[in-house]
This record gives sequence, structure tokens and C-alpha cells, in this order.
Amino acid sequence: MSTSSPQSSLLLRARDYRRMRWKNGAGWTLEILKVHGSDERDTNDWDWRLSIAEIEADAPFSAFPGVDRELVLLSGNGLRLRFDDGEAHDLLPPHDKLRFAGERGAFGELIDGPTRDFNLMWKRDAVDARLWHRPLVGTMVLFVDPGDAWAVHALAGRARFADDSALGELALGDSAVLVAGDARRRYVLDGGGELLLVRISPRVAG
Repeated sequence: MSTSSPQSSLLLRARDYRRMRWKNGAGWTLEILKVHGSDERDTNDWDWRLSIAEIEADAPFSAFPGVDRELVLLSGNGLRLRFDDGEAHDLLPPHDKLRFAGERGAFGELIDGPTRDFNLMWKRDAVDARLWHRPLVGTMVLFVDPGDAWAVHALAGRARFADDSALGELALGDSAVLVAGDARRRYVLDGGGELLLVRISPRVAG
């Protein structure tokens, strides 16, 4: 198994996400997926992780040394991130996003009530990650190369995998992880709505 991708494609239902405390205990998160690194017995040894933070009160963010992360506002009236270095950044509706290093001390302030925030995290020495917010109007085709993994999260609307993957329907809040195997693979999504697309690739030394 590549350290950057699961062994097979899978559909992850929103109702099955695992709810757990933040690393620092200051909030709650719904874990969508955690892809392990070289030691699968160590629950903290992961190469990348997808989750949804439920932020109900102002709170410090957990520190993740060696990790980069990207946060996307899913719902709510906004979140202000105040960093220890003095920078502040607002995530505003509908779906502002911010990429930052996990070592940076950060404090989250709710602008007007609770928020839910999509959280992509990856170990920068193991993998590279890219995230896009895209509309789905009709048909979308994704090509996945060997060693890579794509994640698709449904922000709005409904979609269906119209290919031979047998993944089926992707409802609001659901996620899918797409892998290629030994050869490049084509996935086809039909429907209407909005998606978050994540591409994970093995880190190339250089």
C-alpha cells in the first residue's frame, strides 16, 4: 500500500463519521478518514487526515508539528483565526478557506455563532496536498494516477458516480476517496451542487 492512499476506493457516509475530542480537548471533531503512515499500529502515525471541526465556542487550535493544514468554512457566520505571530484571518460565508502550518499557534474566535469547518491535514515530509472548491453542473471527470488519492466531499446538492466503481450516490455531507491501483483510473460524477476536491500525492524528494 502506498503511504499516500488507501488500498481501494471507498464511500464514507456522513452518519458514520467518528466524533472525538480535539487533540487539545478544547472542541469536537468528526473524523472522516485517517490514512496511516508506515506504522499502522500507531494511531498517531498518519500521513493525511480529513475531518470536520465543530466549533461552538472560542478556543485555541491544537498544535500539529510537521503538519500542514487547510481549513474551509462549511457552515455558520464565520470564524476568525488569530495567530500568535499577530496575523488574523477571517473565514467568511459561504466557503472561505485558509492554508497554514500546524506549528503556528492559533486561536479561533466565532464571529456570530457556531461553525462547522472542513479540516485537511497532511504531513509535509510524506505527502503533498491540494484542495479545490468546485461547482458540479452535470458531469465531472476525475483522473487518478497510481500512488495518488483524491477525496471528494459533497458541500451541497447530490451526485452519483456514473462509472464502474460501484460507489453509487454521494449525498450532502458524504465523502468519497478515489484511488487508481496499478494504472490511471477514470471516475465520472453526475449531478448538481458543490464539491470540495482534495488531491494527495507522495512527496517527491528534491
